[in-house]
Amino acid sequence: MERKIEVFTSNGLDMEYSIVGEGEPILVLHGGHSNCAEEFGYQALMERGYSIITPSRPGYGGTSREIGVSLARASVYYAALLSYLHISKVHIIAMSAGGPSGIYFASAYPELAASLTLQSAVTKDWLRPGDKEYKAARMLFRPGIEKYTWKMISTMNNLLPNFIFKQMFPSFSTLTYAEGKAGIAEGDIEGVRQMNNRQRSGKGFFLDMKQVNEIKTENLQAVKCPVLIMHSKHDGSVPVEHASHAYEHIESSQLCLLDSWGHLIWIGKNADEVTEKLVSFLKGIHMNSLYYRKEEAKI
Repeated sequence: MERKIEVFTSNGLDMEYSIVGEGEPILVLHGGHSNCAEEFGYQALMERGYSIITPSRPGYGGTSREIGVSLARASVYYAALLSYLHISKVHIIAMSAGGPSGIYFASAYPELAASLTLQSAVTKDWLRPGDKEYKAARMLFRPGIEKYTWKMISTMNNLLPNFIFKQMFPSFSTLTYAEGKAGIAEGDIEGVRQMNNRQRSGKGFFLDMKQVNEIKTENLQAVKCPVLIMHSKHDGSVPVEHASHAYEHIESSQLCLLDSWGHLIWIGKNADEVTEKLVSFLKGIHMNSLYYRKEEAKI
C-alpha cells in the first residue's frame, strides 16, 4: 500500500495525516494505540474507488497533544484539515476508541459529513477509573512506558505469532478460542502480528480514556447524516451495548450486528461481508458538492 504522510500546521499545532487511494474521500478516525499508518479495511475500500484520509488523532503519531484538549477542539482541526485539502464533504469512519471523535465531528459539522460509519465503536461511558482494564492501561500505556510495552509485545508476537494470537484472543472476543476458531481466517494471525508492530500509544491513549466519556446522548441525537453502525455480537473490547446505544439515539442510523469472531471486524471469515455492507451503504449516498484535487492539496 503506497502511503504518503504529511503534516498540516495551524495555530502552531501539528496534525499528521496520510492519504491512500483515489476517489470519493473517506475520513478515518482510527482506534486506540493507532495512528495515520492504520491499515484495517483500507485495501478493500481503495479497490472499490475510495481515497482514505487518516489524521493521527491528538497525542498519536506526529499530532500535537494540545489539539485534543477536547473533542470540540479536535473537531475544529479535522474541519481545517479538510478545508486545506479542498474537501467539502466526506464520509466518516470512526473505529473503536475513535468513535467519540467521529460522533462529535459529525454532529458539530453536519455540512461536512456525508455519512458516518461506526465500526466496533465506543459510543458511551467506557474505561472508568475503577475498572481493572483502566488500571492496567494506566500502567502499561502511559507516556514514557508505552514504547517499551509495545516493543515487548511486537517482539514476542514476531517470535511466537500463534501463541500471542491465542493469548490476546480473550481481549478481543467474548467467545472462547475454541468457540471462535471457526470464524478465524487464514490471515488473521498475520494481521494481528502486523497490527502489533505498528501500534503505539504515545500520549493519545490517555486522552482517549478521558474523551471517550465526553460523549453524551445529545451528541448522538445531533447526528443527522446517514449512519451505519457495525459491531460484532462477540466484541470483547467494546461491548455490543455501545452499538445498541448509538442505534437507539441516532435517528438516521441502521444497525448491522455481525457474527465476526470479535472486535477486529476487518479480519476473519466475515471480513468480505463487512466490506460489502459498508460499500453498499456508501454507494447509496450521493455527495453533490464534493471537491478533492491532489494538486491543490499539495499531496
